[in-house]
Amino acid sequence: MKPWLSKSAETLRRQINSAFPDRDKRSDGWIGDARHSATKSDHNPALPSGVVRAIDIDSDLGGPANNAQYLANQLRLLGKTDKRLAYVIFNKKIASPILFWKWRPYRGYPHTSHIHISFTALGDNDKRKFKLPILGE
Repeated sequence: MKPWLSKSAETLRRQINSAFPDRDKRSDGWIGDARHSATKSDHNPALPSGVVRAIDIDSDLGGPANNAQYLANQLRLLGKTDKRLAYVIFNKKIASPILFWKWRPYRGYPHTSHIHISFTALGDNDKRKFKLPILGE
């Protein structure tokens, strides 16, 4: 099984890279390391397809300091209507369909250096762009 990234995740990452061409990518990622493989994580390839349904986007988008929080919040709001999004984690908070995409405390890995975005199986082969104002969409 060869791991591959969800098409929706590829699209969103491409949109973010285009909107923030000078952003820091040191905390970016998609496929889980050994720490991830020991846990349930969307960074691990799903069986039997091998699809990875998560990306991490570095919180330094190369502009105002609050850009990452703004992007995370726009993703949270979009999750209410775009069923390709499963959940968003940033800065010790998580938003998901639980509590209808309201931020709530997250007690796992704090995700302060990056935004974690997980996708549903609906995004596996869906290349449509995400409609987010911060990305010019």
